[in-house]
Amino acid sequence: MSNDNAKLTLGPVLFNWQAETWRDFYFRIADEADVDVVYVGEAVCSKRAPFHAPYVADVVERLMDGGKEVVLSTLALIMSSREMEELRATAEGADGMLVEANDVAACALLAGKPHVVGPFVNVYNEGTLRYFAERGATRVCLPVELRRDAIHAMAGTKAADIEVFAFGRLPLAISARCYHARHHGLHKDSCQFVCDKDPDGLELDTLDNEAFLTVNGVQTMSYTYQTLAAELAEMRDMGVTHFRLSPHTCDMVAVAKVFRDVLNGKTDVEGADDALAGLVGDAPFSNGYYHGAKGVEFVTE
Repeated sequence: MSNDNAKLTLGPVLFNWQAETWRDFYFRIADEADVDVVYVGEAVCSKRAPFHAPYVADVVERLMDGGKEVVLSTLALIMSSREMEELRATAEGADGMLVEANDVAACALLAGKPHVVGPFVNVYNEGTLRYFAERGATRVCLPVELRRDAIHAMAGTKAADIEVFAFGRLPLAISARCYHARHHGLHKDSCQFVCDKDPDGLELDTLDNEAFLTVNGVQTMSYTYQTLAAELAEMRDMGVTHFRLSPHTCDMVAVAKVFRDVLNGKTDVEGADDALAGLVGDAPFSNGYYHGAKGVEFVTE
C-alpha cells in the first residue's frame, strides 16, 4: 500500500520558551516552513500556558493564513479541576479546529467529536486504536517506543490516520514532580519557571559522566534526537499518513525541508542525515525503538 499524500506535521513546543520567542517561532513556521499540520498548545506544564495565551489567537491566525492546518494540543497529565476546566474550554472554543488529546481524560471529554489522540496516550495495539477511532479519533500519533511491526499492524487497520514521531528528543515520561525545580533547589509550586533556562531541556549524565536523559520540567526525555528520515519510505508504504517533527531551537524550517526533500525523493538518506547533523549539533541521533533495539541506538541497515 503506497501513501503518496503523506503529510509533515510540527508537534507542540514541549519546552518552556519565552513567550515572544514562542510567538515568533510560530510566525516563522507559518511563513516559511513546508509543513502541512501544526500543533499549538501546552502539553507539558499548565503553569506555562498563561504566558503564551495572549499570543495564541495571532499564532493560529498566522498559521492558517500560511495554509497550515492547526490542531490545539492539550496537557499530557491532568491533575486538577482547574486543568480539567481549561481542557473543557479548549474543546468548546476550538472553532472547527481539531483538538489533540494527550490524556485519557481529554479522550473521554472529546468522545463523539473528531479529534486527534497524541503520543502520550498508550495506543499500543489494534484493539486500542479501534476503540479510540470508534469514539471519534480521526488521527492517532503513536507512542514513541513502538517498533516497526506494531506500527505496520496499526496502519493496516485503516481505523484512523497514523502519525509517527519522526524527529526530536523523545518524550518518555511525565510526572507530578518537577525535576527542573528540584535540580535548582526549588519546590514545584515556587519553581520560578527555571525550565526556561534550558530551551532544549536540561541534559543529564550518569555517575560515569555519560550523557543519559534530558529533563524538561515535569517531563523526562531522551538525550538523543530521534530521526526516522531513513524509515520514511518504508512507513509510507505501510500506510502511515503523518510524520511529526518536534520543535527545538535548531532551524526547524531547515529540518522540515530535509524531511520534505526525502519524502519527495530529492534527497537520499545519507544526505538527509548529514544535513540534520549539521542542524542539530553535538547531540547524537537514535532510531532504536523503531528497529526493535534499545531506544538510544542508531541502527543503519
